[in-house]
Amino acid sequence: MTPLRPGLTAVQSAPEQQAVETPEPLSESAALSHLSGICFKIGPPALVGVESEWFVHDALVPTAPVAPSRLAEALGALPVHQGPDGPRLPSGSVLTREPGGQVELSSPPAATPEDCADLLLADQAVLRTTFAAHGLRLTGSGTDPLERERRMGLDHPRYLAMECHFERANPWGRVMMTGTASAQVCVDAGTEDGPLSQTRRWQLLHLLGPVLVAAFANSPLLDGLSTGHRSTRQLVWSRMDPTRTLAPAVDGDPRERWAEYVLDAEVICVRRPEGLPWTAPPGLTFRGWLRGEGERPATLADLEYHRTTLFPPVRPRGHLELRMVDAQPGGGWQVPLALVSALLDDPDAADAAFEALEPLDVPAYRDRLPPRTELWYRAATLAVADPQLRRAALACFALADRSLARRGAPAARLRTALADFAERYPARGRCPADDQLDAVRSGALPLALEAAAC
Repeated sequence: MTPLRPGLTAVQSAPEQQAVETPEPLSESAALSHLSGICFKIGPPALVGVESEWFVHDALVPTAPVAPSRLAEALGALPVHQGPDGPRLPSGSVLTREPGGQVELSSPPAATPEDCADLLLADQAVLRTTFAAHGLRLTGSGTDPLERERRMGLDHPRYLAMECHFERANPWGRVMMTGTASAQVCVDAGTEDGPLSQTRRWQLLHLLGPVLVAAFANSPLLDGLSTGHRSTRQLVWSRMDPTRTLAPAVDGDPRERWAEYVLDAEVICVRRPEGLPWTAPPGLTFRGWLRGEGERPATLADLEYHRTTLFPPVRPRGHLELRMVDAQPGGGWQVPLALVSALLDDPDAADAAFEALEPLDVPAYRDRLPPRTELWYRAATLAVADPQLRRAALACFALADRSLARRGAPAARLRTALADFAERYPARGRCPADDQLDAVRSGALPLALEAAAC
């Protein structure tokens, strides 16, 4: 990753990112110190980024699997240039491909959410137009809503090791890799203290998490069948390896909590020379590796790679990456972008959001239980049909609207998108998942295949 400034690095998710290898074994104290120093870049919030994933469907036969060669051909037709962190589309968004054939665009960090949205919208238009020329369409949904064969389309040793690790316990890891998609918002970590401090932002994001799950729930189907949950994607994540999908405790110093979390997580990948598998021994934590339980001493590069295999709801990467929102149809990712940035970067809105979310803050939440608490389960199952979550969502949308109003004309488009979403969904006790369920009940396809033009 190429740093753009202290506080936020290039927003991307390519698995090949690797630190420079060092031959010296890494000590446990050095690992904790390193993690505490790099995962929260301190400074006034100044940049924001957004990532959006889509499933790829055949435009004529959406239930047919898309051959990897066909997807590769469409990707090869895109007007990309090589950046330091992977292929970039004309407006600077990084293009990546996920194991199940999903595609992702990660915006470059921008000074305002409006600029961020403009950049990703432009590159999304290029992506969908090129795919349309190849008879393919993008679908924004937290899980693939159609019954299609799910394949591991990538054979990188990382993904093969991940598949092996997750399938030791249950099938949900493979479902996650091949059948889920998200919209992610990335914000700066914050200052050392004050109203925009890293500790305060860390706590607010975790309180806001179940509200975001509920408001933007968009995955009620899996393999063509209703699961009984509005965000099946959230349930899939919650049933995987808890050492990497639970949130750390959100009280105390976030840097210390995160550093301990990283070391206590099980190792998925042990990188080895070409031709050898990267599969890690069962039950090996990174702390255990540092204490001599691995096949060789752990290095700083191993620690850096291990960090990329952790998937909590909020992931520190210098900046803070929100991972709990389902993929949205069309340009719907603009709404969580507007909501989160308005609540996080406006001190008055942040204070009011804490007050509005206070009823959701229970002691059990702070004891390293999310996303396993009843609240997260209700968010995934009932979404904003749950009265408590609906009230919290409406309060947060209203606060974000007032924050955007204070910014005046530049924020007008995102403010309109936010208001339209609030009126269509939480104000009516609905979420995007309900649109998919309505389509199923009417006999229509439970997804909107995006047209070529934005």
